[in-house]
Amino acid sequence: MASCNSVLFLLLLFMLLTINSFNIAAQESKISLSFPLTSVPLSKTSASKAKFLSSLFMSSRSNQTRRLHRKNAAPSSSPPFNYNYKSSFKYSMALIVSLPIGTPPQAQQMVLDTGSQLSWIQCHRKSPRKPPPTTSFDPSLSSSFSVLPCNHLVCKPRIPNFTLPTTCDQNRFCHYSYFYADGTLAEGNLVRERFTFSRSRTTSPLILGCAAEPGEAEGILGMNLGRLFSYCVPVRQPRAKINPTGTFYLGHNPNSPTFKYINLLTFPQSQRMPNFDPLAYTVSMVGIKIGGKKLNISEAAFRPDAGGSGQTMVDSGTQYTFLVDVAYAKVREHVVRVAGTKLKKDYAYGDALDMCFDGNVKEIARLIGDMVFQFEKGVEILINKERVMDHMGGGVHCVAIGRSESLGIASNIIGNFHQRNLWVEFDIVNRRLGFGVADCSRSML
Repeated sequence: MASCNSVLFLLLLFMLLTINSFNIAAQESKISLSFPLTSVPLSKTSASKAKFLSSLFMSSRSNQTRRLHRKNAAPSSSPPFNYNYKSSFKYSMALIVSLPIGTPPQAQQMVLDTGSQLSWIQCHRKSPRKPPPTTSFDPSLSSSFSVLPCNHLVCKPRIPNFTLPTTCDQNRFCHYSYFYADGTLAEGNLVRERFTFSRSRTTSPLILGCAAEPGEAEGILGMNLGRLFSYCVPVRQPRAKINPTGTFYLGHNPNSPTFKYINLLTFPQSQRMPNFDPLAYTVSMVGIKIGGKKLNISEAAFRPDAGGSGQTMVDSGTQYTFLVDVAYAKVREHVVRVAGTKLKKDYAYGDALDMCFDGNVKEIARLIGDMVFQFEKGVEILINKERVMDHMGGGVHCVAIGRSESLGIASNIIGNFHQRNLWVEFDIVNRRLGFGVADCSRSML
């Protein structure tokens, strides 16, 4: 690679790392931003994306398609600050945090997505004919808001892996547009704006997407390259009137001494694989146990092959878990063997989950048994039999595992449904991912 391209790559990488940690650039600083979580329904369009798909990347894993779903986000640098900030976090089918953006701050709901680089908010322009959504951001009310011009470095990156489709609009501002995997168009301008945690605690201007007509009540908080963060997803009770709460930390988590860690897998940039997502949180999964017995699945099913198929990732933006065919077939084989007579025949929820039942859920859960995802170093995620299935409405319960092929991908994805009552910590500096058992509905340190 030419010298200028190398410098550009390092600059973009630094900026991406900085935005996803809210400009907290110093590893040694003792910064901890905690966000209490609560559960409420998503907006209709958000729900359609989060139901089965990661909010940005459940599509073909070709590099060309990935570039339409991975976004550049580049802030300017600023000194780290010592501050503990709390905000509401909602969990239904996705994790939604409310953050104070602008000067003075406006609370903005954003889906926490570990599969996305670009952070964007829903903006609106004043119109005498149509009142703006109460949750959208009004740029005219913020003194720190500005739009990026077309000649900005981030608007025209020259590194293929960091390409964001941009054009110049009629005002010579940087305009982006792209499609989600479900066909929804998101477009707007790249802008500079601050996160304002208090009068004395603000970030330097960050570069965000400002979507003009996203049809969404929420934006995206891209944490794909977050430096250090963790969350604890609460169990959602289908008929509960009181929403459960959990916690999200950006920075040091005081519970981390109890976590068990596995390595994040890395691959050289020169190793181009068409079905591999180089920016996902890729882990070394080694097997699955159900009912105390390890299924006969080769470890190779959970590792990327020469083309990238088989990659296993942990993702906050995907609701359910999806497995490649060879692994899914073994899970289904077990379910059919122990509870096949109770399966709802010729039925698939959302064309993705086809191990569904409408009988006595407690009896079916007992027949299926506990499930365990196994990783390197003996680390395991235990999914109690009561949490193997999700209630889909109308008395129907489905095993919350689908076939990756139904999404048109060739990867294994551990979704947020199977991350409940767990601390999940993403530590990019040390290239590791931690798990810690917890009751995420309780108040956390």
